[in-house]
Amino acid sequence: MDKVKDLSDVEKRLLLKQLLSRNEKKAAQLLNPLKATQASNDPTSFNNFSGFKMLQEQAEIFQTLALKNPYFCTHEGISDHVTAFEGRKYINYSGYNYLGLSGHPEVSAAAKNAIDLYGTSVSASRIVSGEIPLHAELEQVLAEIHDTESAVALVSGYATNVSVISHLFGAKDLILHDALIHNSVITGCILSGAKRLVFPHNDWEALDQMLKENRHNHERVLIIIEGVYSMDGDIPDLPRFIEIKKQHQCLLMVDEAHAAGVIGPRGYGSHDHFGIKGSDVDIWMGTLSKSFASCGGYICGSRALIENLKYNAAGAILFSVGISPANTAAALAAARILQREPERAARLRARSKLFIERAQANQLDIGDASGTGVIPIITGNSVLCLKLGQYLSDAGIYVHPILYPAVSESAARLRFFITCNLTEDEVIHTVDTLAAAMHKLEPN
Repeated sequence: MDKVKDLSDVEKRLLLKQLLSRNEKKAAQLLNPLKATQASNDPTSFNNFSGFKMLQEQAEIFQTLALKNPYFCTHEGISDHVTAFEGRKYINYSGYNYLGLSGHPEVSAAAKNAIDLYGTSVSASRIVSGEIPLHAELEQVLAEIHDTESAVALVSGYATNVSVISHLFGAKDLILHDALIHNSVITGCILSGAKRLVFPHNDWEALDQMLKENRHNHERVLIIIEGVYSMDGDIPDLPRFIEIKKQHQCLLMVDEAHAAGVIGPRGYGSHDHFGIKGSDVDIWMGTLSKSFASCGGYICGSRALIENLKYNAAGAILFSVGISPANTAAALAAARILQREPERAARLRARSKLFIERAQANQLDIGDASGTGVIPIITGNSVLCLKLGQYLSDAGIYVHPILYPAVSESAARLRFFITCNLTEDEVIHTVDTLAAAMHKLEPN
């Protein structure tokens, strides 16, 4: 390993390239000596922060492979099924404008009208003086969609999970979450001070066993799953998780970020998909940036839960400005269109079904995708993943690679977001182009 110190810059870049095709343990063994040669002893230099070093190494990988940096591309217009960068149009799979409502004339007009009425900010936390009528209107519609007594909307989807989980639970409690849960949930669990346990992905039997072993040691217990998982596009067996939470006297929280507006006959999310009552789940969480064409997060549930959050949750309402008038109005208009036009969600699912069938016919690995708005194409190799992304970009198809550490190296993938305005021809062209690229670039 000492020989690493003597490598030339070119050899170091080649070494970094090799890291992407090895397993994680070997990658770590090779990378640590290289990091040591690049580090200085200045603890005040941001150049020595691990995150910045990782970016430098990533830039070297792109340079070595002659690839463009796929991140922070600037859209020249609305991010819908088609987008534009640097004067060129692309079929767009990089955004989650699921129902095509960001840029919808009715949604845009509502946002503009709200600015005329209320300005660009509510200028205070809602509990003090930042409340506007649109907030209550939005929350009423969200509660209707999720079949709950009440709802509260917050300024950030990420902060919703962090604030709500850390407020409701503490040191005497236990939180169990799916192994593939979103980072915001993990952060909220850590800040809560509750004991945290992780069960294997979608494994309700393992969860049941963990509760048998641990439930009696804790005051309150929360189970957290997602309605649709953001990396794999799969759907958990929600009725089973409801049975388990009732059996062990637990609370159940479902993150609907990628489910609301997508699954169910009306597109209302998990309760609609499974035909259950909204009250069967204790805490419904969702985001406003996807199907609802805005920015923010929300919680739906019992009136007692929502009143607690509105008056007592520091990061939710007390010490946070209310959602801006424009964002509130946009989400409200989008939610009403969802209620009025369930065919948008149905069209999205039809495009997803077509994508999956064509991918399977071309022997592409779609993992556990189940016809939602997320479809992975798993390459199991980050170098191949990056090259495929570049190939598709050159062909006018925009999709992002997902690499380690976001997923394991063996699960490196292109993640396709399916939106309702995609045409059948666009989907067919995309999958056929992808299959041809895979055949051309895949290692023998």
